[in-house]
Amino acid sequence: MAPQRRGAPKVPEGNREADRRRPSSTKSVRASQDVCKKWLRVAVLGACTVLVALLLWGSLRGDDRITEVLAHRSEVLPGRFIEVPCSEDYDSHRRFEGCSPRKCGRGVSDAIITRDEALRIRSIAEKGLSLGGSDGGASILDLHSGALSVGKHFVNLYRYFGDKIQTVFSEEDFQLYRDLRQKVQPAVAQAFGISASLLHLTKPTFFSRINSTAARTAHDEYWHAHVDKVTYGSFDYTSLLYLSDYLDDFGGGRFVFMEEGANKTVEPRAGRVSFFSSGSENLHRVEKVHWGTRYAITIAFTCDPDHGIADPTLT
Repeated sequence: MAPQRRGAPKVPEGNREADRRRPSSTKSVRASQDVCKKWLRVAVLGACTVLVALLLWGSLRGDDRITEVLAHRSEVLPGRFIEVPCSEDYDSHRRFEGCSPRKCGRGVSDAIITRDEALRIRSIAEKGLSLGGSDGGASILDLHSGALSVGKHFVNLYRYFGDKIQTVFSEEDFQLYRDLRQKVQPAVAQAFGISASLLHLTKPTFFSRINSTAARTAHDEYWHAHVDKVTYGSFDYTSLLYLSDYLDDFGGGRFVFMEEGANKTVEPRAGRVSFFSSGSENLHRVEKVHWGTRYAITIAFTCDPDHGIADPTLT
């Protein structure tokens, strides 16, 4: 019997209906994939935005290598001292027995100068700097030499303004300056185990006012790391009296001791005194001020009487 030819099998009606619907299902899948891709792009863009914001925030907070705050602005410290090995910087200078650094380190105290005294002496800086001020972000007032920042230069305020000085400052202003300076000297001497009578005030000792104005000259670039003994050979011990408050009066502007992988910072507060031996064991810098105004006095001491300077007088 010859084999019978069979026709193509019939497709059930239900399957034909599924075939007709399949193209629209594919479109739905593709649409879902497009939505997913779109949200993925949004998510990635959002993550990048957050990352950039975090990096910017971190840069505004200061040096990201800082690992320790030596003195917080919220602390009231009767005294804190950290001893560090002395550098060889002092060996290239004449040594004075019982005074030249044998014990080196850095310290902070909020018990030497009161907050009220600091604010009163800041008014002296404000009055003096009202006569001039740098075009850049850092201005100097030195009552000893008379140096005052004016524009891109310095003038001697006693010569430049003459008798007008008598209407700006009072003898009480200068007496307050002398009194506070003389309070700092024995505190520094005690911390380093030497006699205060062997220390001599040296130059430059000066007020500084720092704000966020862009630098105009090299004198305005206060933020570079440096060593005081290298910059000023007469310095043996450096002290700073802060006259304004970190995060209340200004942002940035912290004092940073530079160390390999472990910088230490001092957060200024009015009346706080920080001090340190002036050699390269205390390489340091000041962070850039981002807003507000930072006031301080640098008070420097030497063991060499030939480099000593007298306290300033108005008359």
